[in-house]
Amino acid sequence: MDEAIQIVNDIRKGIIRPIYFLFGEEPYYIDKISDFITNEVLTEEEKGFNQMVLYGKDVSIDDLVSNAKRYPMMSERQVVIVKEAQHLSRTIENLSGYAENPQETTVLVLCYKYKKLDKRKKLYKIIQKNGVIFESKKLYENQVSEWLRKNLLSSGYSISHKAAILLVEYLGTDLSRINNELEKLKLVLPKQTEITPKHIEEHIGISKDYNNFELKKAIGERNVVKATKIITYFAQNPKDNPFVLTVTLLHSFFSQLLQYHGLKDHSPKSVASALRINPYFVSEFQTAARNYPMKRVSKIISSLREMDLKGKGVGANSQTQSDLLKELLVKII
Repeated sequence: MDEAIQIVNDIRKGIIRPIYFLFGEEPYYIDKISDFITNEVLTEEEKGFNQMVLYGKDVSIDDLVSNAKRYPMMSERQVVIVKEAQHLSRTIENLSGYAENPQETTVLVLCYKYKKLDKRKKLYKIIQKNGVIFESKKLYENQVSEWLRKNLLSSGYSISHKAAILLVEYLGTDLSRINNELEKLKLVLPKQTEITPKHIEEHIGISKDYNNFELKKAIGERNVVKATKIITYFAQNPKDNPFVLTVTLLHSFFSQLLQYHGLKDHSPKSVASALRINPYFVSEFQTAARNYPMKRVSKIISSLREMDLKGKGVGANSQTQSDLLKELLVKII
């Protein structure tokens, strides 16, 4: 995040490089930097003749270089954005010749999503010298809550810890998806608001009481009554609570619990680091570990794999989601 901010601040100061190679598994910052360059480097009058968007699946490296070598018209520079540049992965090294001597009046931006550029190869080293290389790494689940908090803080909002965890549990670690939901909240809530689970339930549609986060907690505590209420709600709202997602999240939880049992150091800081979880969740693992010994956890993981197959229609004998959820709870608790 800090590196992305630095790139944007440099451009604002007029420090503009001839090549920006944006790559990595997390598309959010790649899109943000690309959009900023698209919107800010040229004026609206200059864009007509001097801004071009190409797509990696439709062009070759030769086409790309040919466009990059054009001179701008009635402007100090031109901008060439290459979206889906990962489709050029087989020939991307052929860009080395241009990168060694890039057109100083061109800003070439390559959006190379979901792939990595080999740091051992010539192209990486040349762009590192003559341009900007930015790797957008996927955040771990325990990092997303902090990212979410900072994102809202920069916009004049705050968020309760439980609300942040609820969003991450429901939306996963896809920053673009999370950001879209945050934008919805910003449209209806005034600045200086602390976003709570109630806001999320009202405006995004995630139940603050009946969700996988609460189910996982109830199961960890062996709270049969609460867990039964939640799976009943899931059975009544199957589209919003797909069975396969529930199984996947529970499998992840018990896999981490198995890892917890194997740790020598059970201090909160050590556990959070080893399991790559938010420290907020450590107490849940401490409770679950008391309720589920290691051998029992191993059997549960095996059962969850079996239930995952049933959820995908393998050996389910046309069981309804309600039946699958009940069987799931029986096998675990």
